[in-house]
Amino acid sequence: MFTGIIQAVGHIVSERREGDGLRIAVSCGPLDVSDVRSGDSIAVSGCCLTAVSIEDATLRFDVSTETLRCTTGLDRPRAVNLEKAMRLDDRLGGHLLTGHVDGVGRVIGRAAAGSDAGGVSVEIEAPEELSRFIAQKGSIAVDGVSLTVNSVTGSRFSAHLIPHTLAVTTLNNLSAGATVNLEVDLIARYIARLQESQKESSWT
Repeated sequence: MFTGIIQAVGHIVSERREGDGLRIAVSCGPLDVSDVRSGDSIAVSGCCLTAVSIEDATLRFDVSTETLRCTTGLDRPRAVNLEKAMRLDDRLGGHLLTGHVDGVGRVIGRAAAGSDAGGVSVEIEAPEELSRFIAQKGSIAVDGVSLTVNSVTGSRFSAHLIPHTLAVTTLNNLSAGATVNLEVDLIARYIARLQESQKESSWT
């Protein structure tokens, strides 16, 4: 499990084909990896990956074909948001995340956020099938960053990025047309499933 509070920005520095997938090397920058072991889970721009080797401050991960199919940005050198799996005694500063990407969104645009000096508002279009899980004032993860939804119109939603978020994550690089990994709120997903089960029961 993760919280959506990014611990460092790293960089995918290389990738090579491994069967049908990829093995990527991620330079972790300021992330403390002294307690990371082979087999540990790390969220890389919102996608939970398993570390297969560790060399100094570089971690290597195997990325399957299925993961490549349902995510974006793991197949090329770029900056990535990093978060180690949470411990049971950690603070839950964001919201509960599994690191299982639900879909890829597309940035529609960004604009200065009103009176908040340095803040930015971004509008993102989510896959239509995810729109029912996105609610105003609810939570969503964008490239692994826990954000609060400001508004929702159909499959589009907006979120406010404060200057701190822009400074310590990759979201400052977002521009119209960019693609992002989305994970919807876990509680919203379970509530929707419970409602579906209740409807199915009423039909029988």
